Amino acid sequence: MQEPDTHGAPLREYTDPDYRPLCANLAEVRANIDRLDDEIVRLIAERAMYVKDAARFKRDAFQVSAPARQAQVFDKARALAQRHNPGFANLEAVVDAAYRAMVAAFIANEQTYFNSMKDVGDAHE
Repeated sequence: MQEPDTHGAPLREYTDPDYRPLCANLAEVRANIDRLDDEIVRLIAERAMYVKDAARFKRDAFQVSAPARQAQVFDKARALAQRHNPGFANLEAVVDAAYRAMVAAFIANEQTYFNSMKDVGDAHE
């Protein structure tokens, strides 16, 4: 098998009459995906710093994992997928899977930060 010609014409077309092509060739598709990946990773890196900061406010490992907050994040991500869906089948499932993997990785990292921090006591005592 060989890779597709990135500058060739489309070999297939959608039967959906509402579908509107975004690019003239696969090279344009990949360039746009690369552009979006750069922005997505920049935003994940920004999110990471807020996750790191959150560890300062947690008392124990349960608070780091925050199951109720996780459920809120997943629900919100699925709702955002519904709101922003441009006509991609199963976008909610894709977003849910991506968020579950991302949150699990962030929690593991936050736990590492939490374990390396020193306790400053209860600010409300």
